[in-house]
Amino acid sequence: MNVSGTDLFEKMPVSAVKKYWDDRPCNIRHSTKEVGTREYFEEVRQRKYFVEPHIPDFAEFERWRGKKVLEIGCGIGTGSIDFAQHGAQVTAVDLSENSLNLARKRAQVFGLEDRIRFVQADAERLSEFVAPEPFDLIYSFGVIHHTPHPERVMAQLPQYFKPDTTVKIMVYNRWSWKVLWILLRYGKGQFWKLDQLIAENSEAQTGCPVTYVYSRDEARTLLQAGGLRTTEVKADHIFAYRIPDYVKYRYVRVWYFRWMPKWLFHSLERLAGWHLCLTAVPDRKAAAGQ
Repeated sequence: MNVSGTDLFEKMPVSAVKKYWDDRPCNIRHSTKEVGTREYFEEVRQRKYFVEPHIPDFAEFERWRGKKVLEIGCGIGTGSIDFAQHGAQVTAVDLSENSLNLARKRAQVFGLEDRIRFVQADAERLSEFVAPEPFDLIYSFGVIHHTPHPERVMAQLPQYFKPDTTVKIMVYNRWSWKVLWILLRYGKGQFWKLDQLIAENSEAQTGCPVTYVYSRDEARTLLQAGGLRTTEVKADHIFAYRIPDYVKYRYVRVWYFRWMPKWLFHSLERLAGWHLCLTAVPDRKAAAGQ
């Protein structure tokens, strides 16, 4: 599988990825309230889902009441808390200890410490940190594409399957509006530097050491390598807001999206959204052939 960025990223040490997310955990600046307070965490959640409203529909938080959820890459715990508040028993792993410290504080603030087990782990070696056991849902949103060897993460997953396990994974879309925007705005059309440009500008904080992007077929192939059969692929999410206003907590759409009808904008998201949201199940045929 010739995935964009392979030659550039596969030699990157995991320690560099850890340092990047320790320096600034994802979404940590989504609120101006005092970090670690209930008000802070509530505002982080509101802001995240305002900009990315497709996440609750994809995660189906309410579906996992009474079920066991393994979240790979929990960050500061927004999804972990939602799963737990809807009645799931969650095992949440992340590479960044600073992110996990906030996630643990979040669980304490919301009284959910008994429903979430947090584990610092390199997902490429997940079974060394989380003993294999069956889960009802394995969930990873925007994480696997930031590790040097995503296929190693996928190779870990079958140890946590049972016959009816559901796997939901989001990776970034190669054929997306954001990739085009990065190429034109930051690369000035220098497509031969695209892999590096994507990594440097894929997140709110610049300089991410690893960011793979996938076509739909490449994403299916990635999941197939983990013993999975993809049942659904959806593209979603185009960031429509002016960045200078957004960082000041104002939501002002870029002019060319401001006048675009909603139906047309959502159609564009389905065609060229930055997020490839994949749902998959264990491939019984592949397992039988092993």
